[in-house]
Parts: sequence; structure tokens; C-alpha cells
Amino acid sequence: MKQRLYPLDRVAVTVMAALTVLIGILIIGGDHTVPLVREFNWQQKKVGVTDTAFTLTFNRTMDWPNVQKHLQLTPELPGKLSWAGRRLAYTLTEPIPYGTEFQVQLDNVEEARRSPNDQPKVMQPFAGEFRSRDQAYVYLGVNGEEAGRLILKNLTQDQKTILTPPELVVMEFEPYPDRDRILFTATDRGQEAQGNFNPQLYTVTTGLQVNPPDAEPIKAAAPGKIELILDNKRYQILKFDLAADGQRIILQRAQRQGSGLGAVSLWQLPAGQPPQPLKNVQGGDFLIAPDSLSLVIAQGQGLAILPLDGTTNDEPLGFLPKFGMVLSFAQDGSAATMIKFNPNFTRSLFLVNNRGEQTELLKTTGSILSATFDPKKQLLYCLLTQVVSEKEEEYLETPYLATINLQTKQETRLLDLPNQRDITMTLAPDGSALLFDQAIEASPGNAATAQTSQGSSVATSNLWLLPLQPGKTLQPQSIGSGLSPQWLP
Repeated sequence: MKQRLYPLDRVAVTVMAALTVLIGILIIGGDHTVPLVREFNWQQKKVGVTDTAFTLTFNRTMDWPNVQKHLQLTPELPGKLSWAGRRLAYTLTEPIPYGTEFQVQLDNVEEARRSPNDQPKVMQPFAGEFRSRDQAYVYLGVNGEEAGRLILKNLTQDQKTILTPPELVVMEFEPYPDRDRILFTATDRGQEAQGNFNPQLYTVTTGLQVNPPDAEPIKAAAPGKIELILDNKRYQILKFDLAADGQRIILQRAQRQGSGLGAVSLWQLPAGQPPQPLKNVQGGDFLIAPDSLSLVIAQGQGLAILPLDGTTNDEPLGFLPKFGMVLSFAQDGSAATMIKFNPNFTRSLFLVNNRGEQTELLKTTGSILSATFDPKKQLLYCLLTQVVSEKEEEYLETPYLATINLQTKQETRLLDLPNQRDITMTLAPDGSALLFDQAIEASPGNAATAQTSQGSSVATSNLWLLPLQPGKTLQPQSIGSGLSPQWLP
């Protein structure tokens, strides 16, 4: 009996037959698609110094040595190529300069040969672009309506933005890693004028666009949007530190007791959660380690390393008995700088790596105010002082900027800073320049709003930019008035 075909069946049979013919033609004639770049993970992105490699993903395996020869970056960006399967990685060997647009081009490259007699196809030309983050820093205003307010200066766009309102006097601040917000403590201007130090913890938006390579772009909030993070009703905030990933804050707080203050304790404030006390933790100066999961804190006659992944901290992860203070960490957490206070009243600066190796870099009768790793971890940029007078009636220290080579331990003096006491120094994330302030102390009885990090009242303060160009004479440039500058990451 002959089976009857319905119309839908006839359509299906016809389509199957056509597909069979097409598959046969492809098998006989070969693959006529051309090689091309399917994905460029930095396309139209903004990248920073923590972004160290981009990838190009192709639709087939390429002639990689030929790709290496023809890949062009404009302007040049030193790096090295590696590949696996259909993916090419370009790893930077120098920190990416901020405020720069880059183009990536690749053409005239063939796919990999599948056999000796195979005729490889030439890829479709590729052009991509990305840019590095704008050069920008934040600082405290010192003059007129800017006094005590947080100010953003975008050097790339030549824009200046006052971020905080006039009724708040900012005390301390730290940028978030995506530079979209600033964490800060501030007190009411009216209370501050009466001598009442009673800060609360806030964030403020910067207005900078966040477009990192590993996430979808986030529309930037308008600059100056304030959010209260922690009030001062039961505790007075004394000090804080923000984790490198922006997901945790450590605070030192004093409990209020009547008109005075009681016990001082440490608290952690995970993102989106209420504050949690760090139990059984006592100590002085502290910094969150770059892993964002541990805390280095001065305890007794040394430095303790404590876990932050819970609320009990009975068991330290480590203890460094001879050091009294941690100054800074390398960005990848591979090393830290620490200070040893010697019995003969000198101070030693040590490099301590993650293998526990300790190297003394210098010993001084002066002070070691700060030490910052350059992006390549080859130099330390230091703010030091030299004792110029040790008379009983007059003890004077003169600050200066210097570098220390971490391989040779050689100290190179960069710039003397006479007639200055309280100084803030900050290194650009790409290592291109130093920023520092030059505070002029207020005369006795002068009602000055601004204060240095050491609590000294200032009448005004100058900001200086020191470009760090190899082979060129260092010449600081005056860039206006301000206090406590910090580069945005």
C-alpha cells in the first residue's frame, strides 16, 4: 500500500534534501569562511594598571608567529604574546600610561596550515580600540568656599569638581578601586568651628564612568551624590581603612560614655552589612592587606596578621615581632614595607616579602614618613626626613623625597622640601608623577578650617606635581592650592 505524504511532510523532505546537497557542496568545495577576530575583551573599555593583559579570540587557529609580526598597537605598549588554541594573549610588560587612547590593528595574516598541501586563507582585517583611565586625583580644599571640601581634579579632561557640600568638613578619605566613589569621614562645619570633632562615615560619587574589561559598563552617577555609611551616635570614628577590593572597611572606634569616650575597639564593615566587632583584637596602627581578607596591626612588640573572614580573631595568621609599623604593600601582595624602631633611637626601613624574607633597606636618625612601591616593584618612592639640629632647645628635621632601588638598596635623593613639616606624598598609579602638598601653618589664634594629617591647622597649602621622566631633570610644577592629595587608582 502506497503511503500518503501530507503537505508538511513534503516540505520537510524537500528541506532535508536541500540541506544534504548544501552539505555535500561544502564537503567537496571546502570551507569558504575567512579567519577573523570574534572577540577583543578590551574593545571600547577603560583599563587601569591592574589590567595587565588583553585577549583576541579568533574563529580558527592562526599562524601565530605571523600574528606576532603584524600585530600593531598605537601608541606603542610594550608587552609579550602567548597563545593557546584559538586565543591570543598580549601581556603588558610596562604599566599602562593613563589618559591615553590606543588602537589595535591586525591584517595580512593567514590561518594555520592544516596540511602541507593546504592553501591557508588570509584573515579579515581587524581594528579595535580602548583607552586607559583618565589621570585624576582628589584633595582637600583650603581656601574660601573650597576649605574642608573634597575636590576632584581630572587632568586628562582639565576639569575640576567640588564633590562635598559646604556644610561638611572632610577629615580623611580613600578612593574605591573603580574610582566611582570616595569613602570619607566628615564632621558638621558648625560643630567643627566650635572645636567638636565628631565625624561620620560617608561615600560620595565622582561622576567618572566605570567601564572595566571584566564587566558590563555602569552608567556613571552624577558627581557629588552623598550617602551616609555609618553614624556617630554610639561610637566616635577615629580611623578607617578600605580594602583593596572595596568590599570591606575596618574602623577604629571609641565608645561614647556620657560627655567623654570609653574603650577603643576595632570593627569591620562588610559591604551591605552592619558593622561587626573584631573580637579579642587590640592594637594600634593597622592596614588591610592586598588580599582584602587579612589585617596587619601593631600589637605589643610587633605586627600581627589577623584573618577577616569571621568575627573571631583568636588565632593570628602570623606575627612579626621586631617591627612596629607597616607602611605599605605592593599591589599584588608580594611584599610590604615595615619600620623597625631600634634601641639606639634610629629607625630602619625593611622590605618583607611573602616568603618571610626581611631586607633592611636603610637606617636613619630621622623619620620614615611613607614608602610606596612603583608599579614594576623595582623602586620605592619614599618621604623621609633628615635631622639638621639635635640641640635640646631646637630639634629640626628637614623632609625630602627619595627613591630606593629594591635590588641594590641604593638611595637616590630626588628633592629637598625645606620649611615643611606635615607632608602628603602620593605616586600616580602608572608611576608617571608624584603629587605632594606644601602646607603653610596658621598663626596662633587664626580660625583655620583645614588641617594636615598630623592635625596641624593650616592657613593655606600648595600642591606640586613632580613628573618622573627617565633621563630628564626633575622639576616640580605648582598646580594650585590643596591639601592631602591622592591619585585615583
